Amino acid sequence: MRSLGLENVQEAGKDKENRPKSPKVPDPGVGHSALCPYIKIGIHAVGARRGAPSLFPETESPVSGEEMSSLYVYWDEANMWGLLLWRALRAWGLPYRLVRGGEIANGLLSKNPPAALLVPGGWAKKKFEALGDSGVKAIRDYVASGGVYLGFCGGAGLGLSGPFGLGLCPWKRRVFAERMQHFCSGHIFVRTERPNALIPDALPEKPLVPIWWPARFDPEDSSDISVLATYDAPGPDFWVADLPLSSLPREPLQTLETKYDIHLWPDFMRGRPCIIQGPFGKGKYVLSYAHLETPDSPDANAWLAHILAVLAGVDPVAPEKTRTPAWDLEKLAMRWADPSLRTTKAVLDELIRQGVDHLLLFRRNSWLLGWRRGIPGSNINILYSLVCQAQNLEPLLAANTYWQKHAPAFLETLERFRLGLTGYLLAERLAMTVSGSESVNAIPGQGLKKQRAALFGPPMDYGGLYGEMLAVLDELIQLLLEH
Repeated sequence: MRSLGLENVQEAGKDKENRPKSPKVPDPGVGHSALCPYIKIGIHAVGARRGAPSLFPETESPVSGEEMSSLYVYWDEANMWGLLLWRALRAWGLPYRLVRGGEIANGLLSKNPPAALLVPGGWAKKKFEALGDSGVKAIRDYVASGGVYLGFCGGAGLGLSGPFGLGLCPWKRRVFAERMQHFCSGHIFVRTERPNALIPDALPEKPLVPIWWPARFDPEDSSDISVLATYDAPGPDFWVADLPLSSLPREPLQTLETKYDIHLWPDFMRGRPCIIQGPFGKGKYVLSYAHLETPDSPDANAWLAHILAVLAGVDPVAPEKTRTPAWDLEKLAMRWADPSLRTTKAVLDELIRQGVDHLLLFRRNSWLLGWRRGIPGSNINILYSLVCQAQNLEPLLAANTYWQKHAPAFLETLERFRLGLTGYLLAERLAMTVSGSESVNAIPGQGLKKQRAALFGPPMDYGGLYGEMLAVLDELIQLLLEH
């Protein structure tokens, strides 16, 4: 067995010119129902493809692509977070179309303006870069002329002012006083600011909504911006880094926070804006650090369905159908039994098992991993969710052709990733065990950083072998979802 797999990882960056290139997806056009964003419309979903099995049997088959597109989902850097939004739209039978930054830059929003542009979570900086100057201007022009922009988490950050922002909202991103303040995740109660047409009457006074490692708004005085919700108290599944708050005794924790001047309980969030709305020219934006599209989150799902009905003019979702289905990655039916995808899932299953055995990874729910602070569990989670969902979809020609072309090189990268991550996880486990020991030589932290960077790219960014595989899977998923 090779020492820690580092030599395999370091080979990754030596031949970048051979990385698989994602082909441009032809603009499929928009059907007869693409309407001006400020005209209220009523849309009834019909089957997207005759005979195709429904992913959500409790709903009508949805529409996507050319037939009745009205909601555009900006797909660059969306990956797992884009899948959450796609699942919500599909569960509700709402027509949608996935769009790329290049299409937006080439005038898609002016040629065929959608009822709303929806921007999922993900890296705001990379979303901005994928748009380029022309794409940024196109979105601003679209909203200014009467369009609707709805962004979640990274999509909310993209709508703000400052570096890598569209400048729809004059507010900027707030700098965290402490890094730990960014590591908040799970459901949290929020206070709603009523009355407001975007807040449904049936919503509780303090709805429970999910956040997944959000940034923060930096409010400025502006009479145009309305705060729809502010943070209140953590919910039952709220975590700070790798600590579930529900498992921590409150009084001893307060004593330790005072004694060592640490701040784990999210009191710093209370009263701060979570969801805001405002005008931009003739149009509107809603920016939400709450992931209202999260599976099986009833308050959040009902709120999102209501916002879409009010702002985008789509037909309201029946109250009993707003709760989106749970997303159990382990139980997704296999509709595409491709050998390369099966190999990929088996490798990731084994790597996750190793992480769990080493006490570095754990299961938080049916679609989300947890991880010890510093472990790149989010990246592993993203790869796993994309592969599981790909197997659950029936490929048409474009997706199958793309995958067969890129699968051989992908599997070679996957093998280097497997060897490198196996060694890295073991090294992290050993480092955790021998840390502080005077009788055993500690594993140098700098060596761990180099391993992690070769596998996953630099901190606060991504790249490495992970980035190569993500580029292929991201393109594959879009080709699958377009149909």
